[in-house]
Amino acid sequence: MTQPPSQQPPQGGGFGAPQDPQQGFPQPPAQPPAPPAGPPGQPPAQPQMPPVPPSAPQTPPPAAPQPGYGHPQQQPGQPGYGYPQLQQPGPYAQQPGPYAQQPGPYGQQQPGPYGGYPGQPQYPGAPVPGAGNGGRNPFKGKPAVLIGAAVAALLVIGGGTWFALSGDEGDPAKPDAKGSSAAPAPTGSDDVDQGDGSGGGRDAQDDLNAGRQPGEAKVEWLVTNDVDLPRNGSDVHGPWIVGDTIVKAMYKSVTGYAVADGKKKWEVPFTTEVCAAPVAPATNGTIVIGVKDGTGDKADCLQLQQIDLKTGKAGWKQTVTKGTGFSSLSDITLAISGNTVTAAGTNNSYGFSLTDGKQLFGKPTSGCQPYAFAGGPKLIAAASCPTGDYEKQQHQISEVDPTTGKPKWSYKLAPNWEVDKVYSVNPLVVSATQRKEKKWSVFALTDTGKLRSTLDGGKDKFQPNCGGSFIIFGQNLEGCVGVAADANTFYMATAPTALTNGTNDVVAFNLDTGKPKWRAAAGPQRTMTPLRMEGGNVLLYMEGSWDRGGAVATLAPTGGSPKVLLQHPASTARIESDFYSPQYAYADGRFFIASGRVSASNDEQEKQTKTMMAFGK
Repeated sequence: MTQPPSQQPPQGGGFGAPQDPQQGFPQPPAQPPAPPAGPPGQPPAQPQMPPVPPSAPQTPPPAAPQPGYGHPQQQPGQPGYGYPQLQQPGPYAQQPGPYAQQPGPYGQQQPGPYGGYPGQPQYPGAPVPGAGNGGRNPFKGKPAVLIGAAVAALLVIGGGTWFALSGDEGDPAKPDAKGSSAAPAPTGSDDVDQGDGSGGGRDAQDDLNAGRQPGEAKVEWLVTNDVDLPRNGSDVHGPWIVGDTIVKAMYKSVTGYAVADGKKKWEVPFTTEVCAAPVAPATNGTIVIGVKDGTGDKADCLQLQQIDLKTGKAGWKQTVTKGTGFSSLSDITLAISGNTVTAAGTNNSYGFSLTDGKQLFGKPTSGCQPYAFAGGPKLIAAASCPTGDYEKQQHQISEVDPTTGKPKWSYKLAPNWEVDKVYSVNPLVVSATQRKEKKWSVFALTDTGKLRSTLDGGKDKFQPNCGGSFIIFGQNLEGCVGVAADANTFYMATAPTALTNGTNDVVAFNLDTGKPKWRAAAGPQRTMTPLRMEGGNVLLYMEGSWDRGGAVATLAPTGGSPKVLLQHPASTARIESDFYSPQYAYADGRFFIASGRVSASNDEQEKQTKTMMAFGK
């Protein structure tokens, strides 16, 4: 990357060009057909992403196109699978097909930096994430590959989602004037296969653990869909693990399941659709989600609903003030830090108390306007500042007081550089893009907002996955996977390509210098994805294949070879590979896979769709 002036992040390494979605607003895709009996065909190989020069941020890497409908989730380097190819389009060229999908190497959704999970995956066949670094190379070197359309600034697929909910404060079961309601009405269980084939649309004689070999993990349970979904299916928000409960939100409900056996513990139903959720709940297990304020096409995601994920009890409701003019078209995204939940969109930002829903702060009356927040141990705001010149953009990133919304410090980027994603809040590691020059930079800031370093990736290609639900004119800063950070080191996985025979490495960067410290290889015909830190080590998902189970592993902070914690059975590898846009969770020795979107071509297939699976020792 090149070195920007003043406070701007120096560009120490090159990444690919920013991934911009196609022009126009995407329409929901048609239903995907049933999965094929065998593995999908092999897509073309992924080209090398040139690195960025050391003075200005480098261009973000594009994400690889996903296979078509009905294909199991493809893992690069797996037997029978090809390697994803990044298009090398000209400026603002379109992705393959009208709404080409985005698969691995990091097409799966995985836990966020605070133990939570990223926002929703894209619709099948939807455009790839914008400015989400899917497939970019954040380091020094040559100009990056460009991808996407000029409207990426207007239409962004982020790694999280936005919220809204409505209802009567007095009676949560009673719909309000806008038709939304919330009631913590515990209900019966989903169709659960506890390893004996009795659920999940499988034959009763089909024991999921029958083919398990010595040393392989046990399939603890498999849950199939029991929700009558709309024609185009529904995104899944979560999963979130709180104590002995794993929770996900989909369509018109939030549901908690027992981590031990997958049985439904409680359900909070709504009369309108869930439209947003944070990457992670608060440390006390409280979350605030959004549901639409109506059922028609003009319904907005402006209602907030508090839920205790430990008990399934619905709490306060609150309405987010709709923006005016251009801001009224923007979807909001949510983030939680301390006792504050933020709701932000283009030129529209608010903070609410997690305890009672009272508004703590609103958008500034003048100056820089926050458009997105990242939460967790600190509250970080990305803001757009007035310049008086429509061709000149000025962005800044700040740590803000969660109770007042006032910045504690601010760091201005070079003109026309945009805050793209926050890979880590503590330590603060930020992704920035320059759309016009198709550059990408990853830089670290100190606790006082001073430049700490800019990462130098050399000639490596990197592809963090920041995919998520459609966000119109908005931006989600959180939810990227393929990255992890501790106090002094940032870890990022390289992108597997045909040239690497489908394998990849994790590269560790010194946050004080931006230089690589070491690299660790996944091993022959394997790829690995950092999920987060776990006990001082880097927690990884080792991707499986059509005939080999995935695995949970760790890397020591000093490098070396991955240490496998759970090796999933080869006998259930096809089921593990068949989750659409999977999201991953790991807690207390159990690993969970959940579909990021549930859809089927007919009602019968819809009821047989596998939605969540658990592995244990």
